[in-house]
Amino acid sequence: MDQTLTEEQAQPRKENRGPRFLIGIRVGDTLKSELFDPVKLNLRVGMQVMAETNYGTQLGVVASNKVPNLSKKNKKFQRVLRVANENDFQAQTRKLDQEKRAKELCARKILELKLPMNLSRVVHIQKLKKTIFFFTAEGRVDFRQLIKELGSGLRHRIEMKQVGVRDEARSITGYGVCGEALCCSSFLQDFTPVTIRMAKDQGLVLNPTKISGVCGRLMCCLQYEHEIYKNLIKDMPKVNRKIQTPDGPGKVLNNDILKQNILVRLDDESIMTYPLDELREFLKPKNRE
Repeated sequence: MDQTLTEEQAQPRKENRGPRFLIGIRVGDTLKSELFDPVKLNLRVGMQVMAETNYGTQLGVVASNKVPNLSKKNKKFQRVLRVANENDFQAQTRKLDQEKRAKELCARKILELKLPMNLSRVVHIQKLKKTIFFFTAEGRVDFRQLIKELGSGLRHRIEMKQVGVRDEARSITGYGVCGEALCCSSFLQDFTPVTIRMAKDQGLVLNPTKISGVCGRLMCCLQYEHEIYKNLIKDMPKVNRKIQTPDGPGKVLNNDILKQNILVRLDDESIMTYPLDELREFLKPKNRE
């Protein structure tokens, strides 16, 4: 009897390795897909499925298939339960109707109670008979009366959850000034700090309407090329600095960071543009004024 093992069989068994492949699923109206464990289901892109989520079982669409699982062995992924059927579609319709009714009721009550809060979105979890209301606010809000009236009108459990403006933008989706879908709702996994220094280093006009996203905070994309700009400007003189040039002393008016050009007003009032390489010798410490 042949006892020869294949190469795959000969490999030691790995404990808790998790699924070998994952699939990307867009849940609800989100543009960004999340990775799920397909278990043993044979799924194709475009199929509608029911998947486990943090807010109960939800309907989703397969966006990508057979993504290698490169995560740590102990990380657990939520599972795809089944391919969606007619009963699931009907349940989804009832869920959306419930969320619409709950959102309209909550918005009306917020106005009646004059609460300093903005309703963002509503999620109804059918299995738990609970509705979660997401909202934004500048500070803490006393919504005890609101919860009482919502509970009386909806006849199930109510939860209020305050979120940041960036989280709100991610959930409701939209388009940025670039014309593309918002980064936060399409591919960004986590929010990282964005500072005004990033805009300054890139030579941008510090106009809030120009460097702010739809959420009102500094645009996330300011961080994408920040390291490149930091390297490009490290040898360039600051604006208004007095420097020496091949044509005599002058004052820096502007830096073209990408072209590496420096605009200088000479002492004789003439304006000249110099490539950075042409001024490197003059910018050394011994030539500084």
